[in-house]
Formats: sequence, structure tokens, C-alpha cells
Amino acid sequence: MEEKDFYKILGVDRGATDDELKKAYRRLAHEFHPDKHSGDKGKEEKFKLINEAYETLKDPEKRARYDRFGYAGAGAGQGGYRDAGFGADFQDIFGEVFSEFFGGGGREGGRGRSAAERGDDLRYDLEVSFEDAVFGAEKAVRIPRTINCSACSGTGAKQGTHPAACPACKGMGQVRYQQGFFSIVRPCGTCSGTGAVIKDPCHECRGAGRTKTTSSLTVKIPPGVDTGSRLRLAGEGEHGIKGGPPGDLYIFLNVAPHQIFKRDNDDIVCEVPVSFSQAALGAEIEVPTIEGPVRLKVPPGTQSGKLFRLKGKGAASLQTGRRGDARIVVSVETPTKLDKRQRELLEEFASISGEDTTPLKKNFFSKVREIFE
Repeated sequence: MEEKDFYKILGVDRGATDDELKKAYRRLAHEFHPDKHSGDKGKEEKFKLINEAYETLKDPEKRARYDRFGYAGAGAGQGGYRDAGFGADFQDIFGEVFSEFFGGGGREGGRGRSAAERGDDLRYDLEVSFEDAVFGAEKAVRIPRTINCSACSGTGAKQGTHPAACPACKGMGQVRYQQGFFSIVRPCGTCSGTGAVIKDPCHECRGAGRTKTTSSLTVKIPPGVDTGSRLRLAGEGEHGIKGGPPGDLYIFLNVAPHQIFKRDNDDIVCEVPVSFSQAALGAEIEVPTIEGPVRLKVPPGTQSGKLFRLKGKGAASLQTGRRGDARIVVSVETPTKLDKRQRELLEEFASISGEDTTPLKKNFFSKVREIFE
């Protein structure tokens, strides 16, 4: 029996892995498949050798016998290309090759569209105000979508008539092609895989069975949403095909910025300016919250950046419904325009208090000295 070097045929080393064998086989099968070289006996024989080599080397037991005893001792050449027990890899190759010839096909390409199909989902981007995001609201929206034609109930046929079975595929939505040793199934080109043809199309949808429309919907926005929140309206997407269920509508929310409030998770943050004298002497001031103004006591000696927390004055949590807090951040304003008398009083204050001995400055500069000493 003629000795054949399977490794050389596949173009791999003797220590090639399973993945390397498979890649080599796929490449060579594409190149030498008989359907790509009709009538070329040399290419057909080469393809048989490629398949025989791969069928032997991909099986661990056959490969071990081949490595030990060679071509004859391994029992190779007892079937080859025609009856080698083609596995999933071989079928995958054929599916890819048929796709090149027919623009689709293989094992999956034969499925038509005669069955009911779910409608597509839709997306709608909606901007809401800061207040509506915090407290919730109802918004009217208009959604463009495709629905089943009311005149023909989605059949595409003129009222009083019905689609007929496609004569090319006998209503199957698929046609079979014979290619060499194999047969494949593809969607029918006459009926586009639907299995039916329309002789008298509907005047409203022109045989499509579907029409474009704009639907008016009311969207309920729950309290506590934020930018990036998504609402799902089941069944408000595109209508299904051939009685299939409709898709869903997804509302993506974007919250408009507020002039004075900012959102931090479920807390609402507001920066409030206070005068130098209010911060130094203490005061009771009015501060804004999302629910309205409230009174806040500022203790004497309040520093800029001091945080005050008002419990339960924030936004609601979408998960628990519990409201966050209002966080009031004090910003001490330094006067920029002083009259003569104000300047004299401040200079007197500085002289009496001693600028170099104020607690904050003393502590700061002592730390600076520690760093550089």
C-alpha cells in the first residue's frame, strides 16, 4: 500500500494540536473542494486525501496507530472521502463552502420565514426635568413604529382574498438544491421564504402586511430615576409578523441639569453662600431644598465647605423607595469691596486677634515647618 504522510498533506508538524489540525483542514477543504473545481479530477483526489488525513489525525486512537505503524498499520484508506463518517467539523466546512456558492445556506440557510416572528424592540430617548426625576411624573410621547395593516389584518392580501401557496416551493418556504454529492436547502426566492404569494395585494400596505404609524403613549416616570435609567413598556414595540408577538419599547431617560441642585446617588447637593460675618458670628439662614426653603442654623465659626445634612430631603431610591438627604455645603464669601469704615474695623479686628496666632493658620504653618525641617 502506498505510504502517505498525513502531516505533510495537511501542512502541519507532527506535534500539531487539535486546533492547528482543524485550521489546516478548513483552509485546505475550502481550497480543494470539488464543487469549486468542477471536473478537475486532480483537485478531487487531493480533497479526498485531505479529508482522509484529517479523519485519521483528529481521532486520538487512529493518530496513535498512524504515528506508530504508519499509513498501512493505522488502517487508513478504508473509506476516505466518500464514507469516512463525516463529523461536525466536516459539516461546518460544507456549510461555509455552500455559503460561497449560494450566498447563504448550509445547515441553517434552509429555514424559511413561514413561522410567526416576534416584532422588533424600539428605543426612545426622553429628557425630563430634575424635579420630575425626583418626584415622578407622567409624560406623553409619540412613537413611530410599524404595525399590522388594519385593512388586511396583516396578510398583505386584498380584503376578501388570501395569500396562495407558493408554486415554487409548494408552500414550504424552502427549495432544495443538488450540488455534487450533497443537497442543500435555501429560502425560496419566489416567496422570499414565506411560503406564500399574494396575487391581489392590499391597497393600503401594497402587499407588505404592515404600515408605518405614530402611536401616542403616556409614560409613567417613577420617583428617583436618573440619567441612564431605562423603562420597559411591554408590547409597545413593532408588531410581530404572521401573528407573532409585538416587541417592547424601551424609554431611556436623560435628566436635565438644575440651576442650583446636583444629584449624588439619592442625595441632592446644594452649595449655599454665607457672608463672612454670618460664618464668624453664627446665624439662622434660609436654604433651598427640592421641596422648598427651610431654616438652617449656622453655628459661630463655620468654615467654608462645612456640610449640613437634612435627613429625608433628597430623592427616592428606585430599589427601596427610601429618600436620600439634602446636603447643604456652606461657601463663605469674602468681601471684595470695602468702604473706609469697614476696612478700619477689619484691620482693628486683625490687630486684636493677631493674624499669626489664629488656630487654623498656626496649625497649618506648624505642619509646613515639620515637613521641611
